[in-house]
Amino acid sequence: MPAALSHTLADQGITTSATIHANLDSAQLTEHALTNGEGRKAKHGPLVVETGKHTGRSAKDKFIVRDGETESTVWWDNNASMTPDHFAALKEDFFAALGDKDALYVADLFGGSQPEYRVNVRVINELAWHNQFIRTLLVRPTAEELADFAPEYTIIDLPSFKADPERHGCRSETVIAVNLSEKLILIGGTKYAGEMKKSVFGVLNYLLPPKGVMPMHCSANIGPDGKTAVFFGLSGTGKTTLSADASRTLIGDDEHGWSDDAVFNFEGGCYAKMIRLNPEAEPEIFATTQMEGTVLENVVMDENGEIDLDDNSLAENTRGAYPLSSIPNTSEKNLGPVPSNVIMLTADAFGVLPPIARLTPDQAMYHFLSGYTAKVAGTEIGVTEPEATFSTCFGAPFMPRHPSVYGNLLKERIAKGEVQCWLLNTGWTGGKYGVGSRMPIKATRALLNAALEGKLDTDKHGVEYRKDANFGFDVPVSVPALAEKGIDQTILDPRSTWADKDEYDATAEKLVQLFVNNFQPFAAHVDQGVRDAAPQPARQVA
Repeated sequence: MPAALSHTLADQGITTSATIHANLDSAQLTEHALTNGEGRKAKHGPLVVETGKHTGRSAKDKFIVRDGETESTVWWDNNASMTPDHFAALKEDFFAALGDKDALYVADLFGGSQPEYRVNVRVINELAWHNQFIRTLLVRPTAEELADFAPEYTIIDLPSFKADPERHGCRSETVIAVNLSEKLILIGGTKYAGEMKKSVFGVLNYLLPPKGVMPMHCSANIGPDGKTAVFFGLSGTGKTTLSADASRTLIGDDEHGWSDDAVFNFEGGCYAKMIRLNPEAEPEIFATTQMEGTVLENVVMDENGEIDLDDNSLAENTRGAYPLSSIPNTSEKNLGPVPSNVIMLTADAFGVLPPIARLTPDQAMYHFLSGYTAKVAGTEIGVTEPEATFSTCFGAPFMPRHPSVYGNLLKERIAKGEVQCWLLNTGWTGGKYGVGSRMPIKATRALLNAALEGKLDTDKHGVEYRKDANFGFDVPVSVPALAEKGIDQTILDPRSTWADKDEYDATAEKLVQLFVNNFQPFAAHVDQGVRDAAPQPARQVA
């Protein structure tokens, strides 16, 4: 039975004659979506929907209201602002639009799995499938918790709403406006459902640091030894693949908090890329494409209800939303112990970084603030160089506060918990992209497992380390786990894998300079130890 709202829309100042569908379950919302013509059902159970022109986030259409609450707390270099007056006009028009609806879907949910740090979020939707999506992605309260649920933050999501740039102070007909003082988020003009979950991330990323909790754009899992690992990494670095390990318990795949006593998932579901999903490489995720309760976005389906995950004609960013319970071996309460290991993933297309390096807390903060990966060369004629990408904290778009806030929190947490940090390069070896080859996945897995199992420890296992000449971090000289997999130890020393050593030195020098240039805006906000963790070209050190 759906739970009635203990705190009504009228209590929130919202007047509407719409039929209110409150806290429906997934099966009921799927039925409503089908009845409303919002989507179709696939042969094996999922609801298949299309998002229209918006197949991803509208980053340039997102605004935070600039007022007394946010003036000195929000990182305005990274976040567009909206005036309180413009927001007031937008709110007035949103409330008027709600009044005109025939039906509204309302879900009361939690953002965050640790009770002490979660927020009560109410989401009001005009589309049933959007309500099902957010109910899948956030944490679902029990019937007892719904009985006295009082919303702290409210999201109103109206894809049919068209913003007026002049009246509302925005950029286009699409708007995502976040008012942290009024605890109200207004989303209009986009059917891309991911805007809702990312808005909740933004709220938690704002609220948690003053409480001493580190919010992280990362995946997390627990080993058989009960130790937690968190994985930072930008798209294409292997974060999802490497953290999805059948021998380890998954906490979550996207955003977490790190408190004094736990790592906790912000979500109760997953939002996985589906394009060209390989059933052999990722069987657990693939299985969800044949389950009731999964929502598939922009996945192509024929008239017989058969889906084609390889077809990108609707979007390259095809997605599936499914509850964590659809995945075997997940954490019962979406949380685990505080981390023992922090893994930062990069796909270095320059071929300079070693496959694994051990980081000090200062180095970890430096690389966290850098958020480095490299894309392969573009397709234009004559473009042969890899392209460096830096996204601070491995998630700049979702960080309302200055990066140094998150970086300092991470450094404190690492030091306090004696956490071991690692940099894992899943990119190129033997030369840069176009010359070398992709790091063998079996080498990456062998090194990762050795790190997580404590087998790279000098005292217990006698593993010897050298200082990297350019980046200063510790790199193992030899790792028995590689030998066991029949992998040559030379892979640990990138320079030795290049045929042209001078070219390696020149490329390394170039990458070092890219790091240095990128870090300049952060240098004044960190202590000397972190500044000293910056790389220096080997030929200057010599």
